[in-house]
Amino acid sequence: MKFQENDKINTKVKIIFLFFIGFSILMSSSSIVAQKDYVIVIDAGHGGKDPGNLGSGYKEKNIALKVALAVGKKLAIKKDIKVLYTRKNDVFVNLWKRGDVANQAKADLFISIHCDSHTSNAYGAGTFVLGLRGNKKNLEIAKRENAVIFKEDNYKDKYKGFDTNSAESVIGLSLLQEENLDKSLAIASLIQNNFTFKLKRLNRKVKQDNFQVLRETIMPSVLVELGFLTNKKEGRYLNSKKGQDQMAGAISEAVLKYIHNLKLNVISNTDITIKAVHSVEFKIQIASGKNKIATKSFNFKGLKNVQRVSVGKFYKYYYGNTADYKQVKKSLKTAKSKGYTSAFIVAFKDGEKISVQEAVKIK
Repeated sequence: MKFQENDKINTKVKIIFLFFIGFSILMSSSSIVAQKDYVIVIDAGHGGKDPGNLGSGYKEKNIALKVALAVGKKLAIKKDIKVLYTRKNDVFVNLWKRGDVANQAKADLFISIHCDSHTSNAYGAGTFVLGLRGNKKNLEIAKRENAVIFKEDNYKDKYKGFDTNSAESVIGLSLLQEENLDKSLAIASLIQNNFTFKLKRLNRKVKQDNFQVLRETIMPSVLVELGFLTNKKEGRYLNSKKGQDQMAGAISEAVLKYIHNLKLNVISNTDITIKAVHSVEFKIQIASGKNKIATKSFNFKGLKNVQRVSVGKFYKYYYGNTADYKQVKKSLKTAKSKGYTSAFIVAFKDGEKISVQEAVKIK
């Protein structure tokens, strides 16, 4: 009898223990799996009075719209993804309005879809993110896409000082967008890899350039060039339902993987309070680009202790490293006095990039 009683007691203890463990896991996991709705804004380039390029008789605006809608349809079946469009039919939408749709929705990602053209028989798919400067060929693509500005009412007031034919104007960047460069490069790489390895499209790579539609957004953003309508074979492919569905599939799969990666990086709160010491660092981003430059002071106008960080095929250059926000503001003044007028403050917590506002609150 004593053995049975002890066994019952042990069983009860085990049940209580397992309940406690299960409850603890449930409480902690509930915060981990607490769903965040990811807002994706898909922009079909051109539209209405702006047909885009007309290579081989195909209209860019029609193909861009069909692919955009197909991407959205594939993403919208996910419960935690909300899809918005800058246009769902053949209408003209101002460039500033396209970005405004994403900004007002506080979107997590903005994707602008286009088709390319060229005087040669060029072909292949490419993906662009906003960057400090592109080469001459990329600049011509940016100028061509930005030319739609002149079709807008009151464009002189809305884009005062912006000249689509001026490299200086095209290079003027939104600093807030620069803070999102890492994520923009991440989604762009996923899209480009799908084009290249899954669909076997010629890889025109991920490039940085200065599209106005990307400048208008304040979240990670990419512009996709599906291919060249001026290439008859590629034009037929992009104008076909098969081609549009395949390209849309490559983009949507990349977005899903991108969101999955975001989820893995989310640190969730639990009901267990843990005293943690966070390591917060402030730095000054002074440049970014494809060129790998030795971090010698003579390469950076006399600035010492410059750090180079690799992000995919691109490099970011940081000046200074301090946990003191007041000190980093002094470093920002120093960088700007050396001619880095577009320099800005970035922040990291435990090695992960966070917003400056969040870092200041932690401090």
